[in-house]
Order: sequence, then structure tokens, then C-alpha cells
Amino acid sequence: MVEQPVATKIAFIGLGRMGLPMAVNLVSAGYQVTGYDRAKEACDAFAAKGGAAADSARAAASGADVVITMLPTSAIVASCLIGEENALADAAPGALVIDMSSSVPADTLKLAEELKARGLALVDAPVSGGVGKAIDGTLAIMVGGEAGDAARAEPVLKAMGDRIFLAGKLGAGHVIKVLNNYVSAAGALAAVEALIVGREFGLDEGVITDILNASTGRNNTTENKVKKFILSGAFNSGFDLALMSKDIGIAAGLAGDLGLDMKLLSRTSQEWNAATDELPAGADHTEIYRYVDGGSRLG
Repeated sequence: MVEQPVATKIAFIGLGRMGLPMAVNLVSAGYQVTGYDRAKEACDAFAAKGGAAADSARAAASGADVVITMLPTSAIVASCLIGEENALADAAPGALVIDMSSSVPADTLKLAEELKARGLALVDAPVSGGVGKAIDGTLAIMVGGEAGDAARAEPVLKAMGDRIFLAGKLGAGHVIKVLNNYVSAAGALAAVEALIVGREFGLDEGVITDILNASTGRNNTTENKVKKFILSGAFNSGFDLALMSKDIGIAAGLAGDLGLDMKLLSRTSQEWNAATDELPAGADHTEIYRYVDGGSRLG
């Protein structure tokens, strides 16, 4: 059961495919939530679900005790909060910022210093589980930050997820998020290559999937994506290929910064970057199958 709301006013910036249902769950939990998104239709959808919609990020965060961001990149997060949009200018004194985006860990640390100078606190709390779990309020949430700040965030996070992990110090949530997506992306590549090899031998791809899922080769892609999004031809999981590629790139960059030569990570990043360049803008990440299939012929 979600704890009784403590913070009476929350700003939620970024009402996309993930952010909108997350913000709606906060409203359902009893929080006063003002949302903002550059897309007016997203704001309208939030208002229709019982939230308050603002006409700017700054207006949404005015007087807010908690400011949540769910945005595509850490650069956009910084621009929104302390840059061009200056969303935090009128936030409540001592407000807590929760960045639930997939951000670059080094950028998170830099942002925290900027916020500290303003008397504000930051935790990073990216999520995993996709749109379905965002709707259900059953996301896995990985939290990085000071223990006291994480404790302040926990009641809010419990309205959006049922598994809250304190990953470690500030930035830890963003680190484990991109590492998780790397592992997921590497598994996806392996799964679609297996499907294509088996198909070319004459096997049925549905049967391949069933056998993998009853065996040690099963993974998130084989269990949750192959039949629903790939073999069906739907390719509409709700998570863009370009965002997956971005996260793997962050993981690869982190490895490099730590002086590590992670060969599979580097190759996985290269493949997803190439797929992003080759496939149309906005392609779903399950369309990695199309990329691999299109380039699988020797000679």
C-alpha cells in the first residue's frame, strides 16, 4: 500500500508515453500534481485524468515541494530546470528534485552541485518496466542519492513503482539504468540473430521462441517482445530505438571514463547506433530485428 502523501504539491515535467501514466498514478495516490509537457495534447490528456496542467515548466514547478523530470536526455533536464526554461526559479525552498529520466551520471552530479547552491536537493530515480508497468504503477525504480533525500523521495516513488531499490550514491540510479538497458539490448541482439539463423534453416520463429523460453536462452526479449511486437509485425512496444541506443552509449562512455575496455559493450553500442542511423526516425526498439535481418547476408 502507498503511504499517505507527505508533499502536498508535485510538479511533473515530461508527460510522454511513460511520464503521463506515472503522473496519473501520483494523482490517484492523493498528491496535488501539476504537469507540463511541450506537447499540448499531453497536457490535455493529463488534465482529463484529474491532474492540473501548466503552460510552462516554471509555472508547473512554482511552489512545488517535489519536482519530477521524465525527459529524453540529461541536457534537456538541465535546460529545463536551470537553463532556458528555469523551471526551479519559483520552486518551494528546499524542494526535492527527482530526475527519473535516463541521464548521463556525470551530468547528474553537475546538476546536483548547481541545485545545492540554490538550497535544493536531487535524487536520480530512473525506471524500468515499460509503458505497461508505468500504467499499473509497478515499475522498478533505481534510486541514487543521499539517504535522507532518498527517504524523502520514497513515498512519492511508491505511487509509481512496487520495487524501489536504493542503488547507492547520487548518480547510481542512472548508472544501473544504462547498465540494465545495455544487458537488455545485448540480449535483444542475440535473440533476433537466433531467430534469423533458425528461420533460414527452416525453423518456425514462434517455435524457436517457445523453446528458448523453456530453456536457458530465455531473456526479456524472448519472453516479452518477440511474439507480441516482432513476429506480429506490430513493432510498437513504446520505447524508441534511438533512446535505447542513447542509453547503451552512456554505458559505453562510462566504461571508457573508468578506464575499462568492454568489447561486447562497445560492439553492442556500435550496432544500435548503426540501427538508429539506418532505420526511420521514431523507430521502435523492437525494430532492431529489421536492422539485423536486413544486414545478415554474407557477401
